[in-house]
Amino acid sequence: MPRVAAVRTRRVRVPLHTPFVTALRRTDFAETVVVTVEDSDGCVGWGEAPQVWKVTGDSLAGSAAALEGPISDALVGAAADLSSAGLVQAAVVGNRSAKMAADIALHDLVARRAGVSMVEHLDVLVSTRARWRSPGSTNAGPPLVEGHFVQTSEPRGGGVSKPTQLLTDMTLSVGTPADLAEAAAARAGDGFTTLKIKVGTDPAGDAERVLAVREAAPECRLRLDANTGWRADEAVAVLTTLADKDVELELVEQPVARRDLEGMAYVRRHQPYKILADESVFDLEDLVDVIRAGAADAVNIKLAKCGGITPAVELLEVARSHGLGRLVGCMMESHLGIGAAAALVAALGIPGEQDLDAGWWARTSPYEGGIGYDGPRILFPGAPGLGIEGVLA
Repeated sequence: MPRVAAVRTRRVRVPLHTPFVTALRRTDFAETVVVTVEDSDGCVGWGEAPQVWKVTGDSLAGSAAALEGPISDALVGAAADLSSAGLVQAAVVGNRSAKMAADIALHDLVARRAGVSMVEHLDVLVSTRARWRSPGSTNAGPPLVEGHFVQTSEPRGGGVSKPTQLLTDMTLSVGTPADLAEAAAARAGDGFTTLKIKVGTDPAGDAERVLAVREAAPECRLRLDANTGWRADEAVAVLTTLADKDVELELVEQPVARRDLEGMAYVRRHQPYKILADESVFDLEDLVDVIRAGAADAVNIKLAKCGGITPAVELLEVARSHGLGRLVGCMMESHLGIGAAAALVAALGIPGEQDLDAGWWARTSPYEGGIGYDGPRILFPGAPGLGIEGVLA
């Protein structure tokens, strides 16, 4: 049985071709810590820990310290398989970006050793979990090590066609109505059919911004994301104005502050659009609180918020079992993290355009191999695991 031999880190800074602006921040770069987990046979898995100061509080320095210190200490010498996923989660408090990186790297390592893509690897993982949990089953549950699922080698019965691509929405940064209209028309011209409009910095002008986008891209589905920027009364006022003007919105994301579940439930009850919880859900406890409060119709799960693929699977399963819609999103991260999130969506068969456009904003991918973008399509690599072979100089 191969063991984990080394955990290594490297900082990567990815220039964006256009500044990315939300109610919480503005950035011209995606900054991340890339981690490799190497086993005793020389096989290497890749992961990343994006810097997300304004959402998770994770920094490059903090993630690197967690990965090079307690997470490395926990992994080196441990089994080079998913039985070690629990060690990652237990190694340190918080530091979810670092946990994301190590968890993705373990999944990538297992997929590479098996010679299958990340989508195929995760398809086996989630389908095996489903069989263990099927109604009427006499099984006590899936094998557990340190509280986390251990992948078996049993293939999925009947087989499925391997997806080659996945659709994403496109985010329109905070800006003036004219700026947003110009960007919306350009992105519609690039083939995007779902646009997410960043609002929340100026409630008095948000309705005007949305109307400008609708006029510029009338064929596109629209989503709003306030990134916690509104009060509950402001959210209801803006959304009621839009409803009165017959604006169709697929969803409204995180209208109020992260902990204001009472306010979010109020918004949900007093306007017609579906509410998507994002910053309010980091872990299972958060998700349970949202469900109990009746605060959302759907949830946006991000690997950097919850700590990787392993906890994300559980969150997505719980959301589904309680009737919530599911969306998988991302921070401003690189093609590596996006590739892992996209593979999870494909394996779970979550319908609709996801929220995985961060890599599109990069001038170029910083990696040899991995996913690519063709307009709204995320293209999966035809290689084992995530398909990453190196960091470009």
